[in-house]
Amino acid sequence: MTDAAAPLAGRGVLVTGASSGIGRAIALAVARAGADVALTYRLNEDGAHTVEREIQALGRHAAVLRFDLTDDQSVRALGPAARDALGRLDVWVNNAGADVLTGAGAALSDLEKLDLLLAVDLRGTMLASWRAAEMLSAQDGGVIINMSWDHVLTGMAGRNPQLFAAVKGGVLAFSKSLARSVAPRVRVNVVAPGWIETSFGAGLDDDLRRAIADSTPLRRWGTPDDVAGAAVFLASPAAEFLTGQTILVGGGVVM
Repeated sequence: MTDAAAPLAGRGVLVTGASSGIGRAIALAVARAGADVALTYRLNEDGAHTVEREIQALGRHAAVLRFDLTDDQSVRALGPAARDALGRLDVWVNNAGADVLTGAGAALSDLEKLDLLLAVDLRGTMLASWRAAEMLSAQDGGVIINMSWDHVLTGMAGRNPQLFAAVKGGVLAFSKSLARSVAPRVRVNVVAPGWIETSFGAGLDDDLRRAIADSTPLRRWGTPDDVAGAAVFLASPAAEFLTGQTILVGGGVVM
C-alpha cells in the first residue's frame, strides 16, 4: 500500500524548466511527496542549483541537467541522463516553455513570438513526449504530464492570447492522441494553469491584478504551488485510472 504522506516514494521524476516559477514548485512538491528529482534549466543555472539544494534539504536526491527543447539531440539525451542520475525514471513533466511575455521575449514581433512558441512549447513538448513515451513504454510504464493553458477551451481576446491558444491548444490535443497511443503502459495527462502568480503577473498594474482576482470565482490569483498540487496528484497512484485528462488550475475562470 502506498504511503499517503509520500505517494511518490521511490519514484524518479523529471521536471523540465524547473529553475523557477511553476517548474520549481513542481520539483519541490514531488520531492516532498517522496520522489527523487531531475530538474532541467536552459539559462538559469544558479536558479536550478538553488532548487537542487532545496530538494536535498528535504532528504531527496536531486540532479541538475542543462536542456534545450529546440535541440533534438538534447531531447534525445535527456531521458537517459535523468535515469542515470536518479537510478530510475517513472514520471516525466514537460513544464519548460518559451517566455514571450516578460524580458526580451516581450519585445519580439508577433511572428518571432509565434516561431519561438511553436519551436519550444509545441514542437519541443511533442519531441520530449515521444522520447518519454519510448523510454517509459520499454520499462514498467510511467506517467507523462504536459502543460497547457485553461483559456484554450474558451479563448481570450488579444494577440498574445491568440498565440498561446494555438500553441497550448495544440499541446492539449496532442496529449490526448498520445494518451490513446501509449496506453495502457503509459498515462498521459495535462495540467492547464490559468492566472498564476509568476513573473508575468507580478508585472501587471494593481488595478488589473485586482480585476483578475475579482473575476475569478475563488477570488484570488493562483500560486505555483496550486499547479504543483495537481501535478503531484496526476503523477501519483491516486490517479492511476486517469489518462488523456486535463486539470484546469484557474480558480474556476474556465469551467
